Amino acid sequence: MHFLDQAKIFVRSGAGGPGAVSFRREKFIEYGGPDGGDGGKGGDIVFEAVAGLNTLIDFRYTQHFRAPRGTGGAGSNRTGAGGDDLVIKVPVGTQILADDEERSLLADLTRVGQRIVFLRGGDGGRGNASYKTSTNRAPRQHGTGWPSEEAWVWLRLKLLADAGLVGLPNAGKSTFINQVTNAQAKVGEYAFTTTRPQLGVVRHKGREFVIADIPGLIEGAAEGAGIGDRFLGHIERCRVLLHLVDANDPDVAESYRVVRDELEAYGGGLIDKPVVVALNKIDTLDDELIKALSAELEEASGAQVIPISGASGVGVDWVLDKLLEAIPNNESPVDDDGAEDEVQWSPL
Repeated sequence: MHFLDQAKIFVRSGAGGPGAVSFRREKFIEYGGPDGGDGGKGGDIVFEAVAGLNTLIDFRYTQHFRAPRGTGGAGSNRTGAGGDDLVIKVPVGTQILADDEERSLLADLTRVGQRIVFLRGGDGGRGNASYKTSTNRAPRQHGTGWPSEEAWVWLRLKLLADAGLVGLPNAGKSTFINQVTNAQAKVGEYAFTTTRPQLGVVRHKGREFVIADIPGLIEGAAEGAGIGDRFLGHIERCRVLLHLVDANDPDVAESYRVVRDELEAYGGGLIDKPVVVALNKIDTLDDELIKALSAELEEASGAQVIPISGASGVGVDWVLDKLLEAIPNNESPVDDDGAEDEVQWSPL
């Protein structure tokens, strides 16, 4: 299944059904009077966050959603049937944005099972029976029903993860997430092997938390260099960031500063999040060089640097301990199965 984190869709609620104009005519019954019933209410547009989804790909192929309208009223004071609500199922972490220049936030679905009535269906029109008065004994007017509501909206998915991996391309992020989770992120000896966010569930010391791997950042990503920085939205909800720096880089301090500058340029509070700094790929270096590079990186970051090897697992438990310290001990916001298994799904 392809990954898609943004989609534009059209939604329209159901219009209310018209009221009926009817008069009671039965044999041997005099002065029957009006008996037109009210119209039924139109269906609502409802968004529901469900577990097991991590992409909006289905909204690329289904972009128009219309709830059914209410049925018209009938004689004998019969009210028309209401239209069924149209429930649109989206992944947890989906935001609903207005189709304006600012992309104003309209709703944010962050919990499994969360439902919101986004557009309300129109009320049914009044039948002529409701217009009867002492001076208007045979009314012929009726309500046509309230109109529907419609809108173009953007859906934007921000994955829910407890920890996020950041770093330059080839910093070893995919190797690390493969080491600590059951994820099968692509690993290669070239830049940008990761082209879409990858989630994995870490089980460490009796606890579980979700970690997200995103494409690498390069200098100028905020201006569109490389893959850009749009994927940083998937770590906005993270409680802590794990910053991996390749020990084989010519200047580890500069590598650290490049990524931090891009996080600051993006905004979203990423620069203020707690961060764990790790010097990766130390299995290719001797102890003296590891110590020197760690000291250089500590001076640039102002934080403790943990030397690790994502490939061999050296230092990985130490990093996980540090991540657990920054993550509250409660249930993860993402269902385990949804983090790793892909399912066949339809938005309706």
